Amino acid sequence: MSHITLIRHGQANSGARDEESYDKLSPLGHQQAAWLGAWLHESQAFHPRIYCGTLIRHVETADSAGLTGVVRDPRLNEIPYFTLATLLQQQQGVEIPTTREGFVLHLPRVFTAWSAGEIAEVPIGFDDYIAGVGDALAEIAAGDGPALVVTSGGLISMIMRATLGLDMAATARMALAIMNTSMHRIHPIGETMTPVLFNAIPHLETPERLHAQTHL
Repeated sequence: MSHITLIRHGQANSGARDEESYDKLSPLGHQQAAWLGAWLHESQAFHPRIYCGTLIRHVETADSAGLTGVVRDPRLNEIPYFTLATLLQQQQGVEIPTTREGFVLHLPRVFTAWSAGEIAEVPIGFDDYIAGVGDALAEIAAGDGPALVVTSGGLISMIMRATLGLDMAATARMALAIMNTSMHRIHPIGETMTPVLFNAIPHLETPERLHAQTHL
């Protein structure tokens, strides 16, 4: 198996409240991705295989980072959080938050309800989503050489959940911690993929780029 470096997309439209409106990079998101791409080039990071989800923010991140030969795979797309949140509000009266503090409490509630099958008419069931992610990663890991995967924070948190045996509350906290254009690496140890890097942002750590360290 080969190691896989997961990259969260650049800052998207953080003021959005639905999937479509959120799915585009902000000007800062494009800049974060460009800085990431420059860092990867300057550090001579070797990734002969590159993948991304099919969402606009994934493709734009890969493009702004200057990544080429990218394979798009819908199994690498984000959890449909806004859709799940809207359904949970309609069906159970759980209000969608308007502040980050409210979001911190809301995300684990959505994750828990979705994983427990407590939300009806979802676009994709929790088990099906997790199975798709697992299949995609297994196929990537079986290839030759290290791979880059441009994806989203929710998916990265679910991968960490699987590799570390986290409960859903811890998974949600991890999702909230993941920064835009951060890097996370899972490495084969025996027959298991194990995290060896989390939330790395070397391209954003100089004083003049501290403002670009964003979570939303």
